[in-house]
Amino acid sequence: MAKKKKYRGLLRKLIGFVVIAGVLSIMLYAVFWGIVAWDQFGSKQWELPARIYSRPLELYPGLPLNPELLEKELILMSYRKGDSIDVPGSYCINKNVCTLYSRPFSFPDGEESSQKIRIEIQNGIISGLTDIETNRNINLARLDPALIGSFYPDSDEDRLWVKFDDAPPLLIQTILAVEDRDFYHHHGIKILSMLRALKTNIMAGKAIQGASTLTQQLVKNLFLSTEKTLIRKINEAIMALSLELFYDKNKIFEAYINEVYLGQDGNRAIHGFGMASRFYFGRSLDDLCAREIALLVGLLKGPSYYNPYRFTERALKRRNVVLSLMADQILIRPSEAQQAMKKDLGVISNPQSGISPFPSFLDFVKRNLLREYDETDLETEGLRIFSTMVPKIQFAVEKSVKNRLETIERSKNLPFNSLEAAVVITGVGNNEIVALTGGRNPKIKGFNRALDSRRLSGSLIKPVIYLSALAQSEKYTLISSLNDSPIQVKTKNGVWEPKNYDRQFHGNVPLFEALSNSYNAATVRLGMEMGLDTFFETLHKLGIHKNLPPYPSVLLGAVGISPLEAAQMYQTFAAGGFFSPVRVIQAVCRPDGHLLQRYPLTVNETINPDTIYLLNKALQIVISEGTGHSLNRVLAEKLTPAGKTGTTDDLRDSWFAGFTGDYTGAVWVGRDDNAPCGLTGASGAMQVWGDIMAKISTSPLQLSKPDNIIITTIDPITGCRTEKHCPGSFSFPFIAGSEPKDFVPCEVKKSENFSESGKTEKQDTKTQKTVPSKIFQWFKELL
Repeated sequence: MAKKKKYRGLLRKLIGFVVIAGVLSIMLYAVFWGIVAWDQFGSKQWELPARIYSRPLELYPGLPLNPELLEKELILMSYRKGDSIDVPGSYCINKNVCTLYSRPFSFPDGEESSQKIRIEIQNGIISGLTDIETNRNINLARLDPALIGSFYPDSDEDRLWVKFDDAPPLLIQTILAVEDRDFYHHHGIKILSMLRALKTNIMAGKAIQGASTLTQQLVKNLFLSTEKTLIRKINEAIMALSLELFYDKNKIFEAYINEVYLGQDGNRAIHGFGMASRFYFGRSLDDLCAREIALLVGLLKGPSYYNPYRFTERALKRRNVVLSLMADQILIRPSEAQQAMKKDLGVISNPQSGISPFPSFLDFVKRNLLREYDETDLETEGLRIFSTMVPKIQFAVEKSVKNRLETIERSKNLPFNSLEAAVVITGVGNNEIVALTGGRNPKIKGFNRALDSRRLSGSLIKPVIYLSALAQSEKYTLISSLNDSPIQVKTKNGVWEPKNYDRQFHGNVPLFEALSNSYNAATVRLGMEMGLDTFFETLHKLGIHKNLPPYPSVLLGAVGISPLEAAQMYQTFAAGGFFSPVRVIQAVCRPDGHLLQRYPLTVNETINPDTIYLLNKALQIVISEGTGHSLNRVLAEKLTPAGKTGTTDDLRDSWFAGFTGDYTGAVWVGRDDNAPCGLTGASGAMQVWGDIMAKISTSPLQLSKPDNIIITTIDPITGCRTEKHCPGSFSFPFIAGSEPKDFVPCEVKKSENFSESGKTEKQDTKTQKTVPSKIFQWFKELL
């Protein structure tokens, strides 16, 4: 008997110990998962992709813009076309009149409010701009910029963070009515609901009810798997209780509306109501009506099953169920619900894709950002990047490349898609890249020829030689005589004998004509007289910072450069000798609009403006009379651009770079396999360049004459100064002190020609090469 009592006592102690240990284990288990939830939620790093915006479209009377191009930009900006403009982000076009309701937007320089605008267009120009609500004329209207791309994390999750205080009250109330009416009254779990669900599941023999609160749903989405097991449900309940214990209800709700999954766009997952609103309706949450909010909330039950793009009827029924519930809960009037049920889903037909339509441009943006930001920051911090892209110019570039290459292939009997191209367009005044394409198909993300393709430049680089010469004004002027006769240059590999493209030599020619007609022999002779070191030094001043081999062939373009480098070089010409690095970013802001960094224009004078002025005059002659004269057939006569063609051996590479009053552009056309394409610079790249400039709004090139430049009247035969009224005389620019010293009056018989120094020497006028009178006449008119 005593032994039995003893055993019973031990058993009771053992049971008590087991119970206490079990309770302690459960408590420790609960504390562990509670701490995990508290810690992970508090340290949660939400992945917010960086968003890249184009330069905003600024409207003003006098702006060249046709209705088709305006609508194309509005579509890029995800504006919705309709019969009325009842919400921000909507527009209506009727022939030459467009009305739109702009969206509010936070720019780096301040807030821009929404506005109802009437735009009148006549003959491709905005003739009137009116504020519809006040009926007052507007001088300038700045629209919200187009979102042209994002940098996504490895998870491919895309979201726009919405703060609780910024969420529309109707959205909050509808979510609570549909998902968790007692959210503000429970502590993370509802015991009775869980027990009922457990009973139903046991009777069914499988999990068919979840009874999850919003907090439990958030825990599952953030920390747990989707498997339906008892252990996961226990962990979910413990972690939900922990969140409710340590965090404010509104903070939990804010996390829920930003984390919840609401759709799929290819590899991109749409998370949160902010992103879903933009994806499905092209507008912010603030601008959504009741039926649109009902659709988004309805998607919580199953974004794939109720996908409005694939299963319209399902989505419509689900939306109407939510609308009925909203009316039952007195969130909207029953009549409003009935009217809303008669409407279609209203989702936009062209949801903004997560794949950028401008991958080459975004590639360059990212390369610039990675100099100062970690890639993780670009993919998770929600940075807002304001780029320099001008969509209408980008559209023109892409269209010109496509159309011109197809035309060239047909006319040259080349295989379709055998040619490739790369284009860089910059603004003359700020060196901002307004358009860039790295290939024939601008939508393909891959090898970026605009940045990474380094092809031989050919004659495109010749202006550097002539610029170096003109810098020595005591020796060279635009009318200095150059010798375009056969030349032999000794190299390590033997003797190099450069030939002209036309296989002829032209004797003594003026310097500007040697450049305009791209004479190789005269150019090499000039370059060797100055020395390769001088050539390299000038090249570096123009922004080409690379070590080049000291071979004479570099004078004719035996140096690989990218279209971006070509644009940088000619941009310095266009800017009058002032070098500024190319820019593709204007500013970077945090998601809340706080400015992190601006990218200001930096300018350094690297080339004497007097010298650049003379070179640019010569580059204008290239277009008017030289190798680029066919450009005049596609451009307005008064545009007077400056530029230079470039062709490499065996016609492998076709180049053109040039500038107008507003834009600099560099174009390369060729084949990726480096096989001959059969195109010169004039028959290939220049045709693309001309087509681009003909499409975009650009002003004539009017060179500003420096104070140290004088205009002198020259006799075309002797090269001496003469009187202004002399028949056949012309005016030419000179750096002060470099003009010819000798003077020839009108009555003197002009049977002499000029030498390099300006001294006259007797020549046989029948055989002596003189300056073409057409060029003199053109220069006279220009000046």
